[in-house]
Amino acid sequence: MASRTNTFSGQYQYSIDSKGRINVPAKFRQSLSPDSDDTFVITRGLDPCLWIYPLEEWERIEDNLRNLSFLRPKERQFIRQIVRWATPAKYDKQGRITIPSTLLEIADLQDNAIIIGYLNKIEVWNPDNLESEAAEVDFSDEEYESLATQNQIRL
Repeated sequence: MASRTNTFSGQYQYSIDSKGRINVPAKFRQSLSPDSDDTFVITRGLDPCLWIYPLEEWERIEDNLRNLSFLRPKERQFIRQIVRWATPAKYDKQGRITIPSTLLEIADLQDNAIIIGYLNKIEVWNPDNLESEAAEVDFSDEEYESLATQNQIRL
């Protein structure tokens, strides 16, 4: 099976240094498409986390956002909330990216973070917030099975 670029999975725990830098797991850097030029775009997630997209994937997100109407206030605000925080970040020789302080505050990130591969993007969570979020949306085995069946997901 050929490896797919810009596909991320797995969970990692890393520390955030005093300059707001965090390591991008080597597995994620290796799956980055050459078209992304070692660059990610960091933005606010819909949950209390950050979303990190490969540059190439972010360009697709922008194309999708362009299809929304700037004339409709809710769509205009949605676009604004996604793109206003979008910050390009090229990883350094140690595989670190710098997260702007405003985004660190939004996601309540201080010293430690959980990095989760989320298919086409990466999520960065405060470990306590991730546990709280998981507890709020607790699935039973039957609910997992039902969701997979409804969406025709073969597991």
